[in-house]
Amino acid sequence: MTIEDTPEEWRVTATTTPFRGNKTSVRTDDVVMPDGTVVKRDYQVHPGSVAIVALDDAGRVLVLRQYRHPVRRKLWEVPAGLLDVPGENPLHAAQRELYEEAHVKAEDWRVLTDVYTTPGGCDEAVRIFLARELSEAQGERFQVSEEEADMELARVELAELVRGVLAGELHNNCLAVGVLALTAALAGEGLAALRPAEAPWPARPFES
Repeated sequence: MTIEDTPEEWRVTATTTPFRGNKTSVRTDDVVMPDGTVVKRDYQVHPGSVAIVALDDAGRVLVLRQYRHPVRRKLWEVPAGLLDVPGENPLHAAQRELYEEAHVKAEDWRVLTDVYTTPGGCDEAVRIFLARELSEAQGERFQVSEEEADMELARVELAELVRGVLAGELHNNCLAVGVLALTAALAGEGLAALRPAEAPWPARPFES
């Protein structure tokens, strides 16, 4: 048996959008079940995101601490951001986010993994990149605002982040998935075996 997610779409007999927000919305679909019954499924419609595990030459990961109002916590996270433009190349979006949030650029980019954050209630897809060969970006720093104006930046040993995830001290989804995926890659076939940065992404198709 091949363990691989496969595309499938059950029939939808009706759709409404009871809420539209600035970046996301809520949709209600009437979905036909295998036994023929029809049930309502509510979910958040999301443009998708990118996240970056930026690894420096000393084996440290660039992380930032930001207030997240829905969970009433300041979370340590990896740089990340929305795919603001439909069909946007995710690599270009990741490069932009790394510059805006950390004023850093990277020469080597690879795909660590692709995930759905909460597929039972949201269609958000995230591509998590590995960025290496880091250096300070040129030019003026991006002017941050709102929650980002209070961000803290740090570089933390990969092993310490893994320890924090497993100890229940670090909770951000992309940080947890990213550092665990990086650890698995290092222990397995190595970083050279990771997919290229422009690898196809069926969840959020894009043009190079």
